[in-house]
Amino acid sequence: MRILPIALSGLIVAAAVSVGNQEPPTIRTDVNLVQLHVRVTDAAGRAVSGLGQSAFHLFVDDAPTEITVFQGEDAPVTAGIVVDNSASMAAKRNDVIAGALAFARASNPKDEMFVVHFSTGVRFGLPEGTRFTGSIAKLETAISTFNLGGTTAFYDALAAASSHFKFAAYPHKVLLTITDGGDNSSQTTLPEAIAGARDAGIVIYPIGLFDENDRDRNPAVLEKIAEQTGGSAFFPEHVYEVTETCVRIARNIREQYVLGFPGATDGRYHRIRLLVSDAGHGPLKAFTRAGYQATGPSGS
Repeated sequence: MRILPIALSGLIVAAAVSVGNQEPPTIRTDVNLVQLHVRVTDAAGRAVSGLGQSAFHLFVDDAPTEITVFQGEDAPVTAGIVVDNSASMAAKRNDVIAGALAFARASNPKDEMFVVHFSTGVRFGLPEGTRFTGSIAKLETAISTFNLGGTTAFYDALAAASSHFKFAAYPHKVLLTITDGGDNSSQTTLPEAIAGARDAGIVIYPIGLFDENDRDRNPAVLEKIAEQTGGSAFFPEHVYEVTETCVRIARNIREQYVLGFPGATDGRYHRIRLLVSDAGHGPLKAFTRAGYQATGPSGS
């Protein structure tokens, strides 16, 4: 399996919105709040949990910067599962359903999720009036309702999913996408799809199930989407590896810390450096994005 880990690009997040009886955590409302999703490993490459805020030392443009928001690892997230229903997915359908369900089962039980299906058009998998669910049974029904056939409007699906996150209860937002081809029928362009996700603070984890002889295969697009939104692109060599890949992505998300600090409003790009140390561990390494693009003076 070929896996491409990516550093995040800039994003600015707005206030979280509560859904139903769920209350959002205390990552809050400053529109200039910059969030960092951080994974920490030890010298052997193992994920390190249980660190407190004092273990993290943030520098923006080499200047020490106060961390004003902190969540420990395994904080609940709002997650979307975006599934390709185009005709070429017929033989992969059962493996994709199994993988998407494995992702849901391996995620934090408090996560809220939704499902988007796409081929020529885009549709949501949960019943009308249900924006999110944590029920595995409801997710299984939503994921399993393939309407196979048609072309591939992948960018339109990303745009629809990004818009749906405005109802999210949690500030940490992720998308798992599974497709076997490049976009060939969207009204939305790739730059528009990426900008919409990035501006909403969504981290995308694309899985590409590409056939060697498929002329529509375009792994570079999935790599770019992951790079620009802060996720990682995965390319299983065999379709039966989808489940293992989805579980790995879920575990990666649960191992992340979330840090926040007030961003600038000068419209410029600012470099980020994050150091982590703890007396109870040896050398530690933090993985997060390399910088962020600030809003302009008017918030543009």
